[in-house]
Amino acid sequence: MKLLNELLDELPEELERQVFTHASWTERREESYARLAFLGDSVLGLAVTAHLYPRLGAERFGAGHLTKIRAQAVSGPSCRAVAERLGIPARLRAAAPENAAGGAQALVETERVLASVIEAVIGACYLSAGYQRTAEAVVQAWGPEIEQALEHPVDFKSALQELLARRGALVGYEIGAESGPPHERTYTILARVDGEVLGTGEGKSKKQAEQAAAQRAVERLGERE
Repeated sequence: MKLLNELLDELPEELERQVFTHASWTERREESYARLAFLGDSVLGLAVTAHLYPRLGAERFGAGHLTKIRAQAVSGPSCRAVAERLGIPARLRAAAPENAAGGAQALVETERVLASVIEAVIGACYLSAGYQRTAEAVVQAWGPEIEQALEHPVDFKSALQELLARRGALVGYEIGAESGPPHERTYTILARVDGEVLGTGEGKSKKQAEQAAAQRAVERLGERE
């Protein structure tokens, strides 16, 4: 966490202000963290993938397995945990305008917001310090989440079933789309609960796409709690 803290402290004032500006706090959306989060999401995925790739031998870990481990390591709950360790909630509260102070407390407790802000931090660090320093900081900050994903990989379909069982609901998976030649198909799977599509996932196999859809559904249910 030390490296990411250092990069955050080095951010130019303008970038730092943007990182901690929610869209509802400004009339100009380009001044909020949304665009930085879009960039940071890609940098986060690449940094974790580049870290995992040489560690996981091809004879044991295919692309599908790599995808599942990475998805778990950078999932919404994982990003929220890193954001909390970095002190993002306190920084967000401090950055909130006076007229938004009441709503700020609810925002800083939201997984979706915290995950987006930590991604915005990464995006801003990338612009300010470059990829190499930012990737090193990301791997250090996400270290516990990466190790957890390696040692205790989550079966998102089972996790989703457990969450829904508490609500007395069931999930159904259906193919939303198929693309590509027969030898290189890509599947889009919808995870539907009580008629609502809670998650959409893509994969080179139906099982992989179902796991991705289930992960997104788990994350969305977490956002609602």
